Amino acid sequence: MSNLKSRIRNVGFISTRLAGTDGVSLEAEKWTQVLEAEGFRCYYFAGELDRDPERSYLEPLAHFSHPEILEIHNVCFGKRKRRRSVTRKIQDIKHVLKNELYRFIKQFDIGLLVIENALTIPVNVPLGVALTELIAETDMPTVAHHHDFYWERDRFATNAISDYLNMAFPPTLPSIRHVVINSFADEQLSLRTGISARIIPNVMDFENPPPPVDEYAADVRQALGVADDELLILQPTRVVQRKGIEHAIELIHRLKMKAKLVISHASGDEGYDYEARLREYSDLMNVDTLFVADTISEKRGKTADGRKIYTLTDIYPHADLITYPSTFEGFGNAFLEAIYFSKPILVNAYSIYIKDIKPMGFSVLEIGGYVNSEVVEKTRKALQDGAFRQKMVERNYALGLKFFSYDVLRRLLRSFILEYPQLFNPPRA
Repeated sequence: MSNLKSRIRNVGFISTRLAGTDGVSLEAEKWTQVLEAEGFRCYYFAGELDRDPERSYLEPLAHFSHPEILEIHNVCFGKRKRRRSVTRKIQDIKHVLKNELYRFIKQFDIGLLVIENALTIPVNVPLGVALTELIAETDMPTVAHHHDFYWERDRFATNAISDYLNMAFPPTLPSIRHVVINSFADEQLSLRTGISARIIPNVMDFENPPPPVDEYAADVRQALGVADDELLILQPTRVVQRKGIEHAIELIHRLKMKAKLVISHASGDEGYDYEARLREYSDLMNVDTLFVADTISEKRGKTADGRKIYTLTDIYPHADLITYPSTFEGFGNAFLEAIYFSKPILVNAYSIYIKDIKPMGFSVLEIGGYVNSEVVEKTRKALQDGAFRQKMVERNYALGLKFFSYDVLRRLLRSFILEYPQLFNPPRA
């Protein structure tokens, strides 16, 4: 693609949110890095943005948490019938969003759209419908990057918008190329819609190992309250039930080693009952569990009371073990991050891991739904035997470089985007 730089048009990334450390935003940023290295220029449309302001088009109605969007969401799910006024509201907001999308495309001379999950999961129904109509009206080359479909979430099972779901989540249009992140999604998309997709896994920049810990992050253990003779065991996820964090607590209890479990992210929008359960369980198991979301963010800074805020990248190098006992994941960014930072990792054998990651041959501490004596002993060995641990993490890094690197993404995108010959044929003067 590089030798075609002078003929390549601009790329417009569109989502509900392109900010922070959620999986969609992180993967979109990786795609941006690879595409721009190949000569593309990337621009952004979303309801929340932390990208270059000169390349950004902020539209608050695109965000899933906008009050009007939330109102639509709340009356469309968990019910089988919607009021006529709801349909009218969806259509009214759709018109506003579609007009803004047309302005975005014109302002930045967009020639290729990359839709990040906004045609996948219906957290903003008017946006999905607006995008579908725009693509149908323009026949614009589009890559629909799907991270998690609505049929994968129980909360969307009962709904009053099956007409919109069939129309736009995702749409079947000739100018759209569909990308999924795992083989299960590929199979289900084909079975449910007849759409053929390309599998492009999540990636990390394995060609460039993480830099050494700098002066700012040198005091992470002290700031978190982890003593020199204690293990820092990191759970780098949100506090939601499908993350299976109680398995990490049980493991630490059974290790009988001085350790603190550090949970990096907050509960988010799924309530705080599970966090309360984990606090009680930690007390029961006599495990010191730290909920430190207030001091970990996507950018360094200071809390209101003057404490340092670290990024997750600041925390990883100090961890002795990563726990990732999820029962379900769309792919597994935390898995790749642990491999990238050369840390041993405990994994619950969730379905995508079993099918798309485990066959690559990674050396991990694996549980099958519960913690047993075998994994406790293997974890203890990984923590105490330096040679065993080093062999484990070196093997994993080499496999990450082979299967989940930026070079893999670059090759897949190169072959994928070249299916659009019109991208490389600029209009005549």
